[in-house]
Amino acid sequence: MEKVIITAALTGSRPTKAMNPAVPYTPEEIAASAVKCYAAGAAIAHIHVRDPATGEPSSALELFQQVVTLIREKCDLLLNLTTSGLHIEGSDAEERRLLPITLRPELCSLDIGSLNMKDRVFSNHPDWGRMAAKKMGTFGVKPEIEIFDVGHIAPALSLIEEGYIDDPPYFQLCMGVGWGIPASAENMLFLKNKLPSNAIWSVLGVGKSQLPMITMGILLGGHVRVGFEDNIFLRKGVPAKSNAEFVQQAAGLVRTLQREVATVNDARQLLGLANSSASLDDSGSQA
Repeated sequence: MEKVIITAALTGSRPTKAMNPAVPYTPEEIAASAVKCYAAGAAIAHIHVRDPATGEPSSALELFQQVVTLIREKCDLLLNLTTSGLHIEGSDAEERRLLPITLRPELCSLDIGSLNMKDRVFSNHPDWGRMAAKKMGTFGVKPEIEIFDVGHIAPALSLIEEGYIDDPPYFQLCMGVGWGIPASAENMLFLKNKLPSNAIWSVLGVGKSQLPMITMGILLGGHVRVGFEDNIFLRKGVPAKSNAEFVQQAAGLVRTLQREVATVNDARQLLGLANSSASLDDSGSQA
């Protein structure tokens, strides 16, 4: 089997310091957490940003820029910046969602399906998926296709067929999110078997499902995501002290199940990012 790529989802938009004081808010906290995850075995950091004073979700490009700069100064961790619109409103919401792409991280998340969550609608119009995928391609950014339910696979396949997403397509199976697909072994197998044969896939589990879902993902030949965005407890009743603790736990599990943890260079090869460091001009074209 392939080596296992571990993604650290550092802060998300929902967990707070009131829930767990170790949840990072400021660019300095988020970047420091990413570097520690890198040392623990993560190859990718999935990044949201927060208002440094309040901890509220933010889409400010300058905050993303600070985090990217701080991490790049310390390590070569692959960066996956969110383009989620869950907390972005207004007539210019789609344009603001696209701004992180202009920083040219290796990856950006691509939400292509809508979902009823328990407290709001997570809306992603089909035109948004095409627009975002096209811009990611222009800037040399690989989409991480977010799958919250089985119906989200069909628009992903359409984008692939239309040439908006290069091979190999990369999917994140999001298990147990809101009223999306429940986190179970049966459902993971169901989703996995719906993906293209050449797909690279990773799995996350929310809350108490994190450990069972990543275990199943490792056994099935997939990759895994852990971190405060998805869970604040290392085990039942034990709050995690850091994102790096989740990465260490995942890396130990990978080795116990007789697979190997992917380095950053391994992840680049697996995801087809070998040339992603090539210089780009201001339009996003290869220089």
